[in-house]
Amino acid sequence: MENEIRININNPKQLEKLYRDHKGAFTIAFNNIYQELTNEPVAQAWNERLNYKDEQITWGNKNEIIFIVVAAFVGGLVAKLPSFLGIEYDVYMSKNIGFVVFPILSMYFIWKQQLSMTKLAFPLILFIASAIFVNSLPYNEKSATFILSTIHLPIFLWSILGYAFVGGDLNNNQKKISFLKFNGNFIVMTGLIFISGMFFTGITMALFGLLKMDIQTFYFEQIAVWGLAAIPMLSTYLIQNNPDLVNKISPTIAKIFTPIVFITLLVFLITLMYTRKDMYNDRNFLLVFNIVLIGVMAIILFSLTEATNNTNSKFNLIILFGLAILAIIANTIALSAISFRLSEFGLSPNRLAVLGANLLIFIHLLLVSYGLFKNLKGKASIQDVEGDIAFFIPAYAVWATFVTFAMPFIFKFI
Repeated sequence: MENEIRININNPKQLEKLYRDHKGAFTIAFNNIYQELTNEPVAQAWNERLNYKDEQITWGNKNEIIFIVVAAFVGGLVAKLPSFLGIEYDVYMSKNIGFVVFPILSMYFIWKQQLSMTKLAFPLILFIASAIFVNSLPYNEKSATFILSTIHLPIFLWSILGYAFVGGDLNNNQKKISFLKFNGNFIVMTGLIFISGMFFTGITMALFGLLKMDIQTFYFEQIAVWGLAAIPMLSTYLIQNNPDLVNKISPTIAKIFTPIVFITLLVFLITLMYTRKDMYNDRNFLLVFNIVLIGVMAIILFSLTEATNNTNSKFNLIILFGLAILAIIANTIALSAISFRLSEFGLSPNRLAVLGANLLIFIHLLLVSYGLFKNLKGKASIQDVEGDIAFFIPAYAVWATFVTFAMPFIFKFI
């Protein structure tokens, strides 16, 4: 990339193409060689473009603010429907919690990118169809297929959000990676706003408590629910208009926690072998083990998507490679336990769902590990590893679709 920039420094069209194809790699490479090009007017312009920092928070234009307010209101309205319609809150939210967040975020990205009606219609139809489907399911908290369907539905809705984010361009790996980065930044920003909201709630409760007034029921039913529903929209709005707000926080968190997770997982696996825990017959232990494995996989993917923001990422890549290998070992143990339970107790919705998820994670880990190995050997770039990540992401959406919509019929709603 550095040689490409040097060669094309006086070719604005090619420089722009290089930047759009690999924004992260271009930025790192340009900053590495900028001192060689300081006398070039084009290089000076690119330096300002890539490294300009606006110290003030950007609030967007008037139309965008209006859209955000309306979207947040719609999200709150969806969350408040049970009280308006006299529906039991727990029953309603178990089916519809994803619709509080993902449709309005998807509409925001569609509106932001001014997508065509064709690309607007596709996610809209999917949202409506999935809402009709899940709300037609009989509520049964003891039904495995019902629980699996409601758990996987938000993942399906998340994939629709991804479609809207990339503008329907499903073959663009760079946009898929940007979507994963957005998710990391979204978690950080949402967490910060949520903590601030909890702090404000505590102060409010304390102040009215001094007046001997119990406003807890009113506050949570009439105020907090609207605020909670607005947080995802507000987080997205701030990230899109002020990317520098969390662009440094997210990579820092990944850089700190990746070695910690590596050490923790290593110690856990050694302890697991030493204690000879029987996870083959302990269903709850296997469930928690799989949840932890999914979390580790998420950390690996998120950390890798942030690697291009870090010019000194060699050590981090080594740790990530080690973490991926440990995750493969852990996944192999989980797959053996699931296979054992399938052979002993037969096929069930839960076992099939866990088996499918573990197989997807296992394959993805193999792809990522191989890519990292080639990168450390100097035979592949980090962008190639990102390509492996982006290529496999739709597989999770396909599996979530199968579990959500097909599995209840396959197992006859048991």
